This record gives sequence, structure tokens and C-alpha cells, in this order.
Amino acid sequence: MVETSPSFTVTMNDGKSAAPECPVPEPASKDMTWTDGKQTIKYTATAEMLPLHTDDGTLIGHMFALSYVSDQADKSDRPVTFCWNGGPGGSSAMVNIGGLGPRRVPINTVKQLPCPTAPEDNPYSLLPSTDLVYLDAMGTGYSKVAEGYDPKKVWGVDGDADAFMRGIAQWLTTHERWNTPLYLYGESYGTMRNSVLMRVLGERGIALTGVIEQSTILDYAPTLSGNDLYYMGMVPVYAATANYFGKAGAGVDQFEWFDKAWKFVDEKYGRALIASDSITPAEEHELAAEMSELIGLPAEFIEKRHLRIELDTFRKNILADEGLFCGRYDMRFTEPAYMDVQGDNEFFAGEDPSGDAIMTPDQSAWMKLVQETGFAGSSINMLLSMKVNEEWNWTHQAPGTMGSPTCPNTAYDMGTALRRNPFCRVLFFGGIHDAATPFWNVKHSVSKMFLPESITSRIEYKVHENGHMAYEDLPTLEKMVPELAAFYEKRHEA
Repeated sequence: MVETSPSFTVTMNDGKSAAPECPVPEPASKDMTWTDGKQTIKYTATAEMLPLHTDDGTLIGHMFALSYVSDQADKSDRPVTFCWNGGPGGSSAMVNIGGLGPRRVPINTVKQLPCPTAPEDNPYSLLPSTDLVYLDAMGTGYSKVAEGYDPKKVWGVDGDADAFMRGIAQWLTTHERWNTPLYLYGESYGTMRNSVLMRVLGERGIALTGVIEQSTILDYAPTLSGNDLYYMGMVPVYAATANYFGKAGAGVDQFEWFDKAWKFVDEKYGRALIASDSITPAEEHELAAEMSELIGLPAEFIEKRHLRIELDTFRKNILADEGLFCGRYDMRFTEPAYMDVQGDNEFFAGEDPSGDAIMTPDQSAWMKLVQETGFAGSSINMLLSMKVNEEWNWTHQAPGTMGSPTCPNTAYDMGTALRRNPFCRVLFFGGIHDAATPFWNVKHSVSKMFLPESITSRIEYKVHENGHMAYEDLPTLEKMVPELAAFYEKRHEA
């Protein structure tokens, strides 16, 4: 059984270690100025490799950090937010250059971005509210596991959280920022990382002020084939997408249509899935007709599949009459459909117009930003390491539970952390067109913990018209800015 008893010791180091396989690049900094046309902030951009050691001093490796720190003299109440993407195996580049860092790639909503594209000052940056630190997970971006150290110790739910705890502690020490308001900002798998990290940081005496969860997944059970929670979470997303493309709910507001599908799931659809073949053919026929009205696919098509529509089935069929298929991260993005000869399911599952539209321009622009600091990093920097992703150890024992399943539910880690720290707040962001981490499942994961009002009163939910990458959608960014600013200001409330 995994030992889960808390420890309140943070073991630091002086940065000295045995020489790794390749020379570790020296830290590099550049003084910069950000403006949104109304206010101006002078800040320092620093790219560096943070040494990580185990408690006994063994070198784990070096974690890459790209930080933006305001030149504000008194930083006693100046928050620091640690940010990352997910994967697992993803670097932190996109949540940086995509829309939350001081500079960003210009957004073109649901169309392909050109490359090259010039980064510009980002009027939607979090910099007015907080200093920003972007950390790359071990084995991703520039972060390197030390020669001789088993990477499988950090490529997993628990080892990854432990490594990030050490990276955060090292950054706070290097930059002399202990006892400052601390926040986490995670996207996708980064939200699962946050959930475990909330608990791990607390057990090491590092208290959080707030956690921002964007495009969240806390429980991996809905990702299992045939899981009823999967189909339940997808229906509101399918409905929003059908509404967007004019296939359902003509003339009805997109959020109203999304909510209507949500109500259908809660009141009728979920019960039918649980009943399975116990419902009568007449009941199934009636539900298929109602579902067809919501998600835009023919009732007979839905009925034939016993009300269970796979994501790739929807992506291939909702725009089939137009010769298109739609995205996964953001279902509003489209590309021309493939011929049957390229009908391999595994290939198609990895094809995503919304990823194609932004990932290459974002990566190229991010590399330019790092170059500008003077950091001498490698010429190869992957947004997503498939090696890390494929070798990930999903085993995790949630606090207070028995056994270590390979399908983790980290909501219990978050619930434990919030019970221990009554001052921490959580803000969930979701998108109605996000088919990677459906928002219905997030609400369900938290609600089934039956947390008391003293905790739920400090949890907020915001849902917008975006897909998975909220920062890549301009209308969403415009709404997020005041919501995030208000969230940071709540640190001054009891």
C-alpha cells in the first residue's frame, strides 16, 4: 500500500549536482515592458533550469522554468502563479504564448493561424494580477531527467506531482519568494496534476491561496470504453456543436441549448443508460428522437447505437453532408473529411483540426520568446512528448481509499486539500465545445464528494463558448479577464 501520511519538511539544495550528460544551460534574463494600452508593467523574463533533488540529495534532473516577474518593489502581497499544460507529456508553452503570458500569438478564432506569426503584447495577460512561472514537466520541453535516474519515477500521477512540488519549492528559494500568495493554473491533465499537487504541497508545508482549473479532468473513469459517464458528459457538447453548425436548435442561444441538453442528461438520459436493455423499445425510440433534436444526428442512427454515440462517430457524421469532420479540442474547427482508405480509427482519433490550427504557430512563436531572453536551449522542444505520454504510470491511491487503481480519481485529493486548507479557493473554467474534458463530468466529480458549504462556497464554476484551449478563443478571453482579476482579489477576503 502507498504511504500517504503527511510530511511537513521541504528539503532544499544549493543547486550543486553532478554534471549531467549534457551541460545545463545558464539562466538568462531580459528586462521587458508590457502594456495593454491602459496600464504599463515593467517585468523581467527569466529562462532557467531548476535542479530537483530527492530528500536524500539524489539529483532527479532539471526542470525548465520561464518566469515573468514584475519590477514592483514591494512583493509581499504580489501573487505568484505556477502554470502548465497537461498531456501527460505536454510542455507549458501553449498556456503561455496562447493567451495568458505577457505576449501571445494573435488569435484567429476558428481558422488556421499562419506561420510565422509575430507575438504581440497580450491585453488579456494575467500579469496585472500576478507574477507568472511556467514549468515544463520532466521529460517535456527543456526539462531533463538526470542520467542514471529512472524517469518512470517522475512519469506518473504521484511522481509528477512530487517533481512539481520540488520545482515550485526550488523556484521560491531561488527567487526569494517564500511566504507570498501562491496559485496554480493548470489545463487538461494539468488540472489533475493540480489536484494531487494541492495535497502534496500542503503536506510539505507550502500553502496555496488559489487554484485555477481550466478544461478539467479529475476522474479518469469516464475515459474508459463504454463508461456511461462518458456518454453523459458528451451529450451537452454534441448539442452545443450541432447548434453552432446549424444542425440543431436553430435560433436558440448556444448556452440555452447547452443547458437544455444538460437537463436532458440529468433527468432522462442518465437513467436510460443505467437501465440499459431494461428500457422498452418504445422508450428507447422516444429518447432517440429527443436526443436527435438536441445533437443533430438522425434518430434512427442514434437508436441503432442504443443511445450511445462515440466521439469519433459524431465528429465524422455531424458535417458529413458537407464533406467535413470537426475537431476534438474545439469542435467548431473543421477540416476536409478523409477518404475511406484512410479510415483507420486510431489514426482518425489523433487527427484534430483545432490542434492543427494553433500548435505549430504557438510552438514557433514560443521558441522565439525563449531565444529573446538569451537562453541557450536545445533546438528541439516538443509541445507533447509521446514517449512520456505512452509510458505514464496511472497508478494512484486517493487519500483515505484502499488500493492503487490505474484509473485515478484525484477529486479526493482536492477535497482532502480543501479540508486541510480552509483559505484556498478554486476556480473551474470549462468550454461548451470542449470534447476532451466535458464540463458535465467536472461538476459531477465534485458534486459526488458532498463537500460542506464551507468548502463549496469557495469553489466557482465558469463556462464559456470555447473549446479545450480557452485562451485561444477571443470572446472567452474577454470574459475571463475580469473573472480572473476578481478571483485574485478574493485573497483579501476572509
